[in-house]
Amino acid sequence: MNVVEHLAERLRVHGWRLATAESCTGGLIAGACTELAGSSDWFERGFVTYSNAAKSELLGVAPALIAAHGAVSEPVARAMVEGALQHSPADWAVAVTGIAGPGGGSLDKPVGLVWLAWLQRGGAAHVERKVFEGDRAAVRAATVALALAGLLERIDRR
Repeated sequence: MNVVEHLAERLRVHGWRLATAESCTGGLIAGACTELAGSSDWFERGFVTYSNAAKSELLGVAPALIAAHGAVSEPVARAMVEGALQHSPADWAVAVTGIAGPGGGSLDKPVGLVWLAWLQRGGAAHVERKVFEGDRAAVRAATVALALAGLLERIDRR
């Protein structure tokens, strides 16, 4: 059983639904979830918020927060995951924002930097910083894998 199948099983058992909020992965997390037949039982919606304006308009991320910390930051990842639950009836959300490359990096925010956040409705968000190696495809694939594995790990603790 792969991670999405296991995730689907755990969400179904509890009657929970999932929302995703994605920037650097451009919908790949939602795509991985909806590849599984029957995902409409547990996958509620996905927000692809690649631009700063989309993060604000669709998820309610304050433009001032983005201006102060940058789109690729802990506060923005936290606001994205919180916004995904505020703008959906889902029970769980995962959010990612990062620099997949090959350009766009800096000394403080290198290519491969990704912030991931997970949140269960009524709980506190968990935010994690990772720097992945490899090209754009590798960074995006690693982000999807960690986003799903991290979600499953948190659901299994419940």
